[in-house]
Amino acid sequence: MRHRKKGRKLSRTAAHRKALLANLACSLIEHGHITTTLPKTKELRSLAESLISLSLEGDLNSRRQALATIHNKDAVAKLFGELAPQFRERTGGYTRILKLGRRYGDAAEMARIEFVT
Repeated sequence: MRHRKKGRKLSRTAAHRKALLANLACSLIEHGHITTTLPKTKELRSLAESLISLSLEGDLNSRRQALATIHNKDAVAKLFGELAPQFRERTGGYTRILKLGRRYGDAAEMARIEFVT
């Protein structure tokens, strides 16, 4: 039974899934939006929201926790320097997911995730 099991496996091992989500989060922070499959965007949303919440605290411990998650100093600097002030007055809902239809090759559902600004 799968009771109380949170998150999607995405057909990957735990380490591969963790690296995938970290790279997606880093790309989202750098570019402001990314296009990928719908299940990946839904998993990425929770990680991105928690990273924004960490950046709103703004202390050294939060910065270190974010760096332990995404492993990119430039992305963490942008997260804490540019994105956190934009979301200072919001209490949640920092990202939006837009469904784009199906991919031509394998008919996978595609979606775009972006920051709400």
